Amino acid sequence: MLEIRIHGRGGQGAVLASQILSYAFFLEGKFSQSFPTFGAERRGAPVSAFVRVSDEFINLRSQVIRPNHVLVLSAKLAETVDVASGVGPDGFILINTDKPPEHYNTIEGACRIVTLNISSIAAGFGLGSRIMPMVNVPILGAYAGISRGVSLEALSEALPRFISANPEGNQKAMKEAFEQAQTIN
Repeated sequence: MLEIRIHGRGGQGAVLASQILSYAFFLEGKFSQSFPTFGAERRGAPVSAFVRVSDEFINLRSQVIRPNHVLVLSAKLAETVDVASGVGPDGFILINTDKPPEHYNTIEGACRIVTLNISSIAAGFGLGSRIMPMVNVPILGAYAGISRGVSLEALSEALPRFISANPEGNQKAMKEAFEQAQTIN
């Protein structure tokens, strides 16, 4: 079973990203589930969302505590939340930041750290604002490019089911992030 944890702040679309990702896996013939957890329901508060994927029916209904992959929508969360909790040495953490992976050497654990400036990609395609770019869709493109676990085509097909605003910008940003992420591997 593949388990993914997404860390974001309220209003960034972490929950929506988990739903899109889960549905994309479903479109590829997998069993999948997505669900969130959050404390105070307010914009800016830390939010976690989870995705599970398997070739078999998933009976497990708990939070993901040993993720294979972690997506971090806000770089500040990597400094204040234990985003590496439970990630094994074969896993990776993808952080939305303009800083290099070496900047995050203080993150505990032996997993791979991958960084990409998703915010600049999102802003470049008019997703959100310069102050608060909506990075949830482009980070999924980056995830697909790094993990090669879900196809860009499935994500593109899933996207309109969940997001109707700026469909062209979202598709282009997701593709751009996918292409930039493929150069990281």
